[in-house]
Amino acid sequence: MQVSIKRGEEFVSYDTSLEDATLLEILAFIKTDLDNTLTYSSGCRSSVCGSCSMRVNEVEVLACAYKVSDGDKIEPLRNATVIRDLVVDMDKSYAFNAKAKAWLSAKSESVLLDHEDEKINEVQSDCILCGSCYSSCPVYAVNEEFLGPFALTRVWKYVSDKREDATEEKVTDIQNNGIWDCTLCNACTLVCPQNISSKADIEKLRMKSAQYGFMDPNFASFGGGFGSFDGSPTF
Repeated sequence: MQVSIKRGEEFVSYDTSLEDATLLEILAFIKTDLDNTLTYSSGCRSSVCGSCSMRVNEVEVLACAYKVSDGDKIEPLRNATVIRDLVVDMDKSYAFNAKAKAWLSAKSESVLLDHEDEKINEVQSDCILCGSCYSSCPVYAVNEEFLGPFALTRVWKYVSDKREDATEEKVTDIQNNGIWDCTLCNACTLVCPQNISSKADIEKLRMKSAQYGFMDPNFASFGGGFGSFDGSPTF
């Protein structure tokens, strides 16, 4: 079985004797038996930590879960600086969580959650920050400051939490470089190993924004003054 791995600007081919193997097993074999200079990340080996996220044939996968086929082309995640081989620097993508204030900002101590409340954002809580959605997103080609799928998904997690007393503030903070910049292409949903639909979460955030008087600034620019160019409401 032959695979090609992008190293620098070129793809390097490796022949392996493994069959029915995961990509992580193939990479370990190559590093141990063929080329000890190959660099990649791994952790839990159970699709939980997200550290082995990379691209195969231009699609984001977790190496510990993906079964390799002959001729596969493997490369690092997009939209991130490559440190070496298949390892990328995710600091910038993770920083979008801080920019989006993706946490419980003003917790109401008097509100308790029941099981039904927990189910509302149960799926969003499963995000493992693997960066697959960040890599697959085409918006970064035109806007490097886009808050991105996993940051906006985390915002929805807290906006939908009834303990959050600062919902309007959280919604206000994601108007610029946020929910209106998303093209709703659904690429993030298709590659998410946890089956989280950031597209659906962004649509919910848009509806919540409308409740506070916000609207798509691109639409507003043609709407005769229904909103401002920065996405804030005008009255």
